Amino acid sequence: MLNDPNNPLSSRASDVRYAILLGGVLAGTLAESINVKAVIYHRYDDVRVEDVPIPEIGPDELLLRPAGCGLCGSDIAKITGRAMPPVTLGHELAGRIVAIGATVTTFHVGDRVVVAHHVPCGTCHYCLHGHPSMCAAFKASNIAPAGFAEYVRVPAENVRQTTLLLPDHLGDEEASFTEPLACCVRAVRRSALLPGDTALVVGLGSIGLQMVQALKALIEGVRVIGIDRLEDRLALGRALGVDLALPAETSALAEQVRAWIDGRGVDVAILTAGGAQAIQQALDLLRDGGMLNLFACPPGLLATFDLSAVYHRELTLTASYSSSPADLRQALELLSAGQVCVAGLVSHRLPLEQFHEGLELARTQQALKVFFINRSETPLSASHP
Repeated sequence: MLNDPNNPLSSRASDVRYAILLGGVLAGTLAESINVKAVIYHRYDDVRVEDVPIPEIGPDELLLRPAGCGLCGSDIAKITGRAMPPVTLGHELAGRIVAIGATVTTFHVGDRVVVAHHVPCGTCHYCLHGHPSMCAAFKASNIAPAGFAEYVRVPAENVRQTTLLLPDHLGDEEASFTEPLACCVRAVRRSALLPGDTALVVGLGSIGLQMVQALKALIEGVRVIGIDRLEDRLALGRALGVDLALPAETSALAEQVRAWIDGRGVDVAILTAGGAQAIQQALDLLRDGGMLNLFACPPGLLATFDLSAVYHRELTLTASYSSSPADLRQALELLSAGQVCVAGLVSHRLPLEQFHEGLELARTQQALKVFFINRSETPLSASHP
């Protein structure tokens, strides 16, 4: 019947609609006959945009049609760092629910949501000690087949903990920044800053510019210094709240910073980009008793620095990886309230088919932020029987 050319349900788009109207949970044989595009990682030198079966969902899961998905530095790192498969690419996504499982009651078909890919268990040793991103369940969980896909299956725990309804005034592209902003929120929380302190953000790319705004939103009276190699990013940093923006290659950088802070160094330095040289530079800019937060670290990076200086100056070295469900909720609140502005951060919008082009633009710093738009047809019914 579906293959009858005279039947309005015979097209690929209508096949999908028909599958949804069967009851929201795609039957295996029908799902296998419907292909959708997704970016699939086979190995570091074999990443393809290919057709895959539309995801089947269980009774407590959702099927999401992303409006698009942002490219994260961690996606690039997985490829350039030659990560071993299986690897899921893409996690900065927002979109519309097109099917719900039979037992899902908190969401409805047609709802616009943001979804995060990792979910902690909340009860293990790591979770109880405030390290949810070290939780085994957190690391094992993910969406499928990828964030860079026309349709995405949202597992049950993600539905319960990291799927959030979007307000009408917040666009899908802006909402896709919820997950990376949540990572910034957690980094700020882990940085032991007091009102009126001074923070240094090393690297003013997309994530660094979100970090600047998270600092301003969460720490009363905080002063932010930003450094970067690119002048256009320094200018954007000034526009988004950086109080002192300096080129990374500035001579006598430490002297300029200390002169601006009454002779002290910064209270906290957050490294959002760079390598071993940037780590040493950040350590040199810290006040005695200050903290360095490694928010970003290239794969395989080795750094050499004077541990006796760390000891005698009582410096703290910490790191912040990913976020928690609570951080995700707070990030969405900041975006919804306009306390963090991301409208100007996307520099390139591309279809999934141009994934490799977008990857190269970001890898070579020709792009501030790449957002892959889902340009597939939108055949799915906005109502659910």
